[in-house]
Amino acid sequence: MNYRTLGKSGLEVSTVGLGCNNFGMRIDLDATREVVAKALDVGITLFDTADIYGNMGGSETMLGQVLGDRRKDIILATKFAGPMAAGKTRRDASRRYIITAIEGSLTRLKTDWIDLYQLHMPDPLTPMEETLRALDDLIHQGKVRYIGCSNLPAWQMVEAHWIAREERLTPFISAQDEYSLVVRQIEAEKLPAAQAYGMGILPYFPLASGLLTGKYKRGVEAPADTRFGAIKGLGSRYSTEANWALVEQLEAFCARKGRTLLELAFSWLLGRPMVASVIAGATKPDQLDANVKAADWVLTPEDLAEIDRLPRGDVKPM
Repeated sequence: MNYRTLGKSGLEVSTVGLGCNNFGMRIDLDATREVVAKALDVGITLFDTADIYGNMGGSETMLGQVLGDRRKDIILATKFAGPMAAGKTRRDASRRYIITAIEGSLTRLKTDWIDLYQLHMPDPLTPMEETLRALDDLIHQGKVRYIGCSNLPAWQMVEAHWIAREERLTPFISAQDEYSLVVRQIEAEKLPAAQAYGMGILPYFPLASGLLTGKYKRGVEAPADTRFGAIKGLGSRYSTEANWALVEQLEAFCARKGRTLLELAFSWLLGRPMVASVIAGATKPDQLDANVKAADWVLTPEDLAEIDRLPRGDVKPM
């Protein structure tokens, strides 16, 4: 396993991270325990969850039950702002909400601190200064070590850094966004903004929900135990003619190199600017072995140029 610092901060993370969104939703406590144990064995240190994962609290609760003494050995990242009660839709990053949300996460995770506390999504009602001041207070209280953001537009990332600088508040050190060989929209504005302000990039959905694993084929119904099979909206989102054409060309590229599509998906991302760790979920321990192995391929400039010449994918915004 290799390790990188997250942006310009001193926080070191494994280049392959574990996305914990399956815990409490697709797998139970025993399966979660197996996946977490394997992740620790292969050197994964970045564990990324959110309060809303696992049907509102399930993922954090399972992690808290499973980690035990190994909590101190990992970088524990979670998120706030998503609705945590049935019927609620507010994306809330107000001071009032943050102070309540952190206590809930700490309790479920059975820990005294969060290494990376991330604004999960924009809150159109709360001024960014209010959010940053509340997060800064949590850092001074020792409950949070670093802060990051997820799914913010580029202009809001810039605004947040300007406010942090002018008001002498702790800035975001990372941005977590969807990024893969299929979904490259962040390259237009978000990636340049991250470079300008020294923010580490944490790609999620690096395999386009399985499209970049080779498990799905054009015109063939997805198996019921896969993401496409279990969540029909994902299948319709990614299964476009442009994406199938791109995947087939990527598979041909991999065949010439004697590599797999999985290896290309991870290694390509780790060759992109500011990417610190690639976050991928897992429901079985052996998937982690494959993910870690996949990250070892170092693409040449010629490889990257050839991939850039391929037609882009076509994916609807989430």
